[in-house]
Amino acid sequence: MAAQTRALVSCQWLVDAVKNNLVGPKLRLLDASWYLPKTKRNPRAEFAQKHIPGSSFFDIDDCCDKTSALDHMLPTSSHFSQYVGDLGIGNDTHVVVYDTSDFGSFGAPRLWWMFRLFGHSSVSVLDGGFRNWLAEGYPVTSDYSKPECREFKATVNQSWVKSYEDILENISTKQVQVVDARSAGRFRGTEPEPRDDTLPGHFPGTINMPFTSFLDASGKALGTEGLSKLFSQAGVDLEQPLWATCGSGVTACHVVLAAHLLGHPGVCVYDGSWSEWFKRASLEHIISEGEGKKV
Repeated sequence: MAAQTRALVSCQWLVDAVKNNLVGPKLRLLDASWYLPKTKRNPRAEFAQKHIPGSSFFDIDDCCDKTSALDHMLPTSSHFSQYVGDLGIGNDTHVVVYDTSDFGSFGAPRLWWMFRLFGHSSVSVLDGGFRNWLAEGYPVTSDYSKPECREFKATVNQSWVKSYEDILENISTKQVQVVDARSAGRFRGTEPEPRDDTLPGHFPGTINMPFTSFLDASGKALGTEGLSKLFSQAGVDLEQPLWATCGSGVTACHVVLAAHLLGHPGVCVYDGSWSEWFKRASLEHIISEGEGKKV
């Protein structure tokens, strides 16, 4: 099935799959919704009320490194394997991920990236997400039956994950372009960060491309022409190495997806992102038009 390798599938494609009872061991749908605490949204409770028929809920705060002080850092291969296997996903399953964000897409690209990171390329994002699914009048349900467990074997591509030390070294060497997917205000330091223990700003050498800029007004991904224009206007050369960062490694994955759609897979993600950087970096490595870091 050609759709298996497509990074995006349409609501029409998915509704046909649902109607034709294709959801099962070979096709699984995952609601990857995640929200910052300040939004006061509970994605698991929302899922229990309504979701796309046949989907399961994937909690990035549950399938993560519980030993880390940072939110939803990547799980181990064995944890990921067990978690997705419990959701009825095997190595031959086409996985379609979506979220319920008002933007059309927020957390879904993170889960898309996680599957690819753990060696599973048969994964797609629902273009426009739940927002468009509802707008187009497709069915929703509150019914949930847990899929039968399957075996999933993950093989992690660790080179796609960047650390605090990698970023620090790159500030000196300037070898790699780094894009920050947060809003312009958070990047510049003029709007608050959503986490109380963190002030806004960015680290030296980063280019700001807010994740919302990759989406059109309806919440669907821009076409290749629009995406190409965005990168060239930002001064990013996709032929050269590129890393992505954001607040905590979620919306950075929009940069990865956009580059992938333009035929450039393998953009790396700084998993700790700004929430780690702000806690660990020295003052000289925090650029802000706002108050700056309190000593």
